Amino acid sequence: MAEIKYEIVEKIGSLSESSKGWTKELNLVSWNGRDPKYDLRDWAPENEKMGKGLTLSAEELKKLRDILNGMEL
Repeated sequence: MAEIKYEIVEKIGSLSESSKGWTKELNLVSWNGRDPKYDLRDWAPENEKMGKGLTLSAEELKKLRDILNGMEL
């Protein structure tokens, strides 16, 4: 399996933290040297490991924001 390279370009915010110290974060991440995208996933302390997540373009993130703004929570 090929190694996945990533660079967290900007830490935007943390949504939660588990009892083991993993945090669910929204970050701007460059994957394998590509242009950065918005990324929502769980990260181990110091960002040395990651869980499965969701990567969104700026346009997709805007659409998600609009959908969430229209919801009653």
